[in-house]
Amino acid sequence: MKAVCPGSFDPVTSGHVDVIERAAKVFGQVIVAVAPSPGKEALFSVDERVGMLREVTSHIPNVRVDAFDGLLVDYVRSQEASVIVKGLRAVSDFEIEFQMALMNRNLEPEVETVFMMTGAEYSYLSSSIVKEIAALGGSVDGLVPRTVARRLEEKLRKLEEVNSK
Repeated sequence: MKAVCPGSFDPVTSGHVDVIERAAKVFGQVIVAVAPSPGKEALFSVDERVGMLREVTSHIPNVRVDAFDGLLVDYVRSQEASVIVKGLRAVSDFEIEFQMALMNRNLEPEVETVFMMTGAEYSYLSSSIVKEIAALGGSVDGLVPRTVARRLEEKLRKLEEVNSK
């Protein structure tokens, strides 16, 4: 069975990797699908996020990373998948994700949404929090994979150089 694990992944966190690894144990193929997130101001481009995800999931043979634009259910259908995997951190995530799951079912009744709880050690973790900690000079060790931490540091340094000119 093929599943799609969508998200903005700006940047990918250790919690994201946790959910992807566990989804890969349940489903035959997992497509990690990067969405552009027009409502959010992204730090990394879609291509950069796809590159980081490919790097941090390269050890998982049944995971493929892609990008999409438009309705998630249209993308899922185009990939001939039948499941959407959504990671949950806290009860507050559930309400929003539940609404989206019901709307996706309304749009495409043949696609199921499966919720996976992230590991307890990542339940407080979000990409927004990681970006804020990094921007304020804090350590993101353990919050994101090492390669992502390096890219985050480089990106913020370049932005600071541009802003100081």
